Amino acid sequence: MNSVRSLSCLTLISLCMQLLGSTSSASTSLWGKKLSFKGRPCMWQLQPEAVVPALQELSACMLLHRTHTPEWTGFDYKAPGGGHTELGLGGTGTNLSVWLFGEKHSLERDLKLHEWHTVCLTWSGRARRLRIYINGTSKYDTSVNPILLQQLAPNGSLTLGVSHYINTNGEVQQQTGKDLLGEIGLFRMWAREWSAEELRGQSCADGDVVRWDLRQWQHKCQPEPDNNLHCAWSLYKINMWFKVHSTQPGNCLVSLEEVTRNWLESIFPHNISVHNILLSSPSRTCHVVNNFAALPTQQSQPSTALSNSTCDKCFSSEVYVNVDPAANVEVVQANIASLLSSTFSYDFLNLTADPNSISILPVELLPVVPEPLPTVSSGTATPGPTQSLPARPTNVSTTGDPLDLNETAVGPDTFFRVNLTLSMYGSPTKPEDIIEKWVKEQLEVNVTMIVLNLIIKENVGRNMEQHNGLMIFHGQPKQYYCTFHVQEYNINSVAEILTLINATLTSGYKNDSIIIQTMDLAIKHIVTANCLEETTSTIYGQYIWPEAFPQVTQTIGCQRPRSEIGFRICKLDIDTDTTSWTKPDMKNCKPLVIISDLDNITVTTGNAAEVVEMIQDLIDVQLGDSAELSSSELDTVVEKLREVVDISSIKPAIGADIVNIVADILISKTYVTPVASILLNLTDRMGNNMDFHEGSISISAPSLALSMVNVDQNKFSGLTFGVSFDSSDLNPEIFVNHSFVGGLLPDTNATISLPSELHNFFPSGERNTTRVQFQFYGTDDLFQDPQTSNATQRSCTLNSFVVSASINNSLINNLKDGVVVTLRHRTPKQPEDKVQCVFWDFQKNGGRGGWNSRGCETRSISANRTSCLCDHLTHFAVLLDVSRTPISDADSQILTVISYLGCGISSIFLGITLLTYLAFEKLRRDYPSKILINLSEALLGLNMLFLLDSWLSSFSNYSLCIATAATLHYFLLASFTWMGLEAVHMYFALVKVFNIYVPSYIPKFCAVGWGIPLVIVSLVLAIDKDAYGSAVPEESAVMLHSTDQFCWLQNDVFFYVTVVAFVLVIVLCNTFVFIVVLIQIRQMSSNKHSTNSRSSLHDLRAVASLTVLLGLTWSMGFFSFGPGKVVLMYLFTIFNTLQGFFVFFFHCLMKENVRKQWRMHLCCGRFRLSDYSDGSRSVTMGGHCKKNHLINSDSVASDNTSTIRKVSDSSTGSTPNHHQGV
Repeated sequence: MNSVRSLSCLTLISLCMQLLGSTSSASTSLWGKKLSFKGRPCMWQLQPEAVVPALQELSACMLLHRTHTPEWTGFDYKAPGGGHTELGLGGTGTNLSVWLFGEKHSLERDLKLHEWHTVCLTWSGRARRLRIYINGTSKYDTSVNPILLQQLAPNGSLTLGVSHYINTNGEVQQQTGKDLLGEIGLFRMWAREWSAEELRGQSCADGDVVRWDLRQWQHKCQPEPDNNLHCAWSLYKINMWFKVHSTQPGNCLVSLEEVTRNWLESIFPHNISVHNILLSSPSRTCHVVNNFAALPTQQSQPSTALSNSTCDKCFSSEVYVNVDPAANVEVVQANIASLLSSTFSYDFLNLTADPNSISILPVELLPVVPEPLPTVSSGTATPGPTQSLPARPTNVSTTGDPLDLNETAVGPDTFFRVNLTLSMYGSPTKPEDIIEKWVKEQLEVNVTMIVLNLIIKENVGRNMEQHNGLMIFHGQPKQYYCTFHVQEYNINSVAEILTLINATLTSGYKNDSIIIQTMDLAIKHIVTANCLEETTSTIYGQYIWPEAFPQVTQTIGCQRPRSEIGFRICKLDIDTDTTSWTKPDMKNCKPLVIISDLDNITVTTGNAAEVVEMIQDLIDVQLGDSAELSSSELDTVVEKLREVVDISSIKPAIGADIVNIVADILISKTYVTPVASILLNLTDRMGNNMDFHEGSISISAPSLALSMVNVDQNKFSGLTFGVSFDSSDLNPEIFVNHSFVGGLLPDTNATISLPSELHNFFPSGERNTTRVQFQFYGTDDLFQDPQTSNATQRSCTLNSFVVSASINNSLINNLKDGVVVTLRHRTPKQPEDKVQCVFWDFQKNGGRGGWNSRGCETRSISANRTSCLCDHLTHFAVLLDVSRTPISDADSQILTVISYLGCGISSIFLGITLLTYLAFEKLRRDYPSKILINLSEALLGLNMLFLLDSWLSSFSNYSLCIATAATLHYFLLASFTWMGLEAVHMYFALVKVFNIYVPSYIPKFCAVGWGIPLVIVSLVLAIDKDAYGSAVPEESAVMLHSTDQFCWLQNDVFFYVTVVAFVLVIVLCNTFVFIVVLIQIRQMSSNKHSTNSRSSLHDLRAVASLTVLLGLTWSMGFFSFGPGKVVLMYLFTIFNTLQGFFVFFFHCLMKENVRKQWRMHLCCGRFRLSDYSDGSRSVTMGGHCKKNHLINSDSVASDNTSTIRKVSDSSTGSTPNHHQGV
């Protein structure tokens, strides 16, 4: 830090005058960054201007971090035209492959996933040698085939992370199937073969063929910073153009090298020394080079004197500097670029560097230093003898003593606190992501500011959004509150930055249907302090962290291994606007102690926090290397945690660490049953002993949450604790309500409500406060009861998460009011399933614990949650009885497939049936055909809506979902109404044998068949339109067989009254008519003198036809319970989804007059029938030749058996000989 404090006044003044913006070198550097390849299209291609020459030897190195095992590509270089791979790196599984001149070299080498590896390959054409190095060690050394080319094809195409090919237009295209899933860093290429010793030196020098700089690459995705990729280095080359302007045009006789050296030595801190300066001849214009692969080619000169002819000219320079001690490359690049961005005045001369031409490159060696002779009067200089400096400084290693990054810094950055309230119009799926993207794009566009610690919260109390069931109607804007820090590192004036931030964030945002408007904006300048020097003792050793500026990452060499580095950030806290050290990131280091060494540590009040931190680090290391702790390691950790809890009061920070340790153990594969009771007791005592001054405190970790509340004994009126938990991210969210809530809190998985009666059980004493503790467990590893954990003998399964409540130093039981525990089911309960409220009995199963239902009353609310009323406090959960025969997940999926497949088939054949009857007028003359047409229309609508329902509900449109559910409900009721009308017509035809005059017979049937369902659906919409929505009632799951989003009736009352009861009435009436028909058929058969098999088969087909028409197969849904449930469910699904197909089969395919119409109009040749063959036998009642409206005629009534035969003929396809149809 001494170098920071010793900056000259001139340097500080020049820094304050810097313009808003960043130099090109700093903004385009890829050092300290990685390229992420996550499966989306992401190709990094070498710029066409960055030409790879014809190389006779080379070295290429890269950092590789794989996350998945499929075939991958590290880099791919192809000759012009895109033929074979000239040079490449890739692999499959445990094989590593290198391509050289189209020839593949493979070696068995498993690059472990989720770890960084250094992979280098070197080749020499002269020596005909190829070598592969992994993590600095030679793994492959072979001779190259002498037949192959001895130089690399120039001007080829190079891609990173993906293989590629050249299309007919000469464009580089990504070749799929070999994409890397992982990350790449520090890809560089040199025009010489590096030795093994040079590679082991872990040089940070940039490549001289391909460099790690953004200006050399075309890319489709942005690089990402990574603290693991820092590389400390001392030797740098600075290339730039600068302009010299004289305020005294007549006086230009001064040494340009002297002026340049004076300039650089004035602005650089003392730890950056100028080694050598080379200048070009003067030019009238500065040649800005966007691609720094093509550097200025003018002849450099060791010294140049200004003359009258060279004033106000541009020069290109090549400056070599030494940074001592070594610092991270990206830090040095940013600091030097920032220092060079201001105009420098030297007597009557002004020097200004072109920021777009500046490049700062880490180099392997410094050049020979020319020693100039004394300057003669003419102003020219003559080179003298030269001497060589050491090839490499002694402080270039990335290991060893702590590296003070601030040695090259110029001062702390400027920080601001921004509080922003905004309104968003539109309904994006992830509004927080849209806001974050907008804020960062607005403020980070000029690469002079960074947005830090961004927090976005929806301002629910101010929103005017309407919530309707499970859908949301987006008609009003949402309000969001944002708070974040802004780090400005160009050191402009505070007033300028405040003005810029205010103007940027008040400009608003509009993209398609999304509009963001700023409602309120408050910006505050924060004066931050440095993080002071600190010594830490960890399992990795003792380290001294130097003083650091805010948001600066310090690095330090590991004690083991020496080649790795640890990191620590001086973090600016979003809550307090103060800085503090974060926990050191030492994951690259190896620990010096192991878990068993904890037995040698004595826990005291002074080292409790240090011991807990050591345990956390050891568990992180152990669970990082393996999936579980051994039993001895687990015993050691639990015993040491018990000592920590027993030795003293627990601070919240220590308590949070203990909770995280327990959570890490629980989510691992460690077998914790032997110590389950100890861990449960430990967390309970920790909560009781925690020392905090607030009214309450909550601690959460993956799958585990604790909340401690200090309540006033005299003012206690109840308390409610709730937890929202998502198994996908394992992070519970805690809610505490200082009142009694009898049900489930909104958006929670578990709620426990304590009645006011509990104040009678509070311990008496001098203090007026009592500690109430709640706990939540998102895993059941600590609650292994043989009744639920034994896969072969279990009769119950745990169907909820576990929640508990306790009061310190009190035993709570025999409560009169009772504790209300409401738990959401992990698996929806089926109608026949039985649930039971239980608590964890520590004394059960010989002291190992088990579930007990004593003192708990089960109050099942719905299929998704259960309410329990218990007279004591402990750990509560819900058990699901699995001893019955439930529908398995496999059966449920099969039934779902059958449902959709059957409905699709029925829709097709119902459409064919309708087209047949509507196209051929002779088929629709009688009443049964007209009723059949209406039934087919209703069934077709039902099947089509069922198939489209899930797709329509996926739009999450509230109005669309109501319309879909109501329409589906309507067609379901219409289908059953027309089935009932079929029965009514049969009843009139078969039972009422006397003449019945019914005017407008079919119109009245239509009014009833389509009108009654319309009235019912309209009444439901009028009473409560929210009865429809995106949910599947558990009771209707029998019909739907799917848990996907589905627009249907949500209200149980409406469902039972308008669906279950309606269907039951229709089915019962149709069953009665069906029985009557069976009796008539039986009587007819008995009256006949002789029977034959053909007649019996004819009657059987008639019965099957009537079963389909009357919808009697739907009755199986009312009997789908008990041991035969699964079989009945399959039969129910098959017969009812294929009802439309059966209608086609019996009333089209099996009907003779329908087949005749098909043959007359659709066939040709010998299969075609003439109209004459049909005769007049199909003239039936309802035709135009009869004007009366008699259901039966005397001729038909005189012979009841003929009427029955008529029904049989109509159903099975025989053409009747009567003029009466039923």
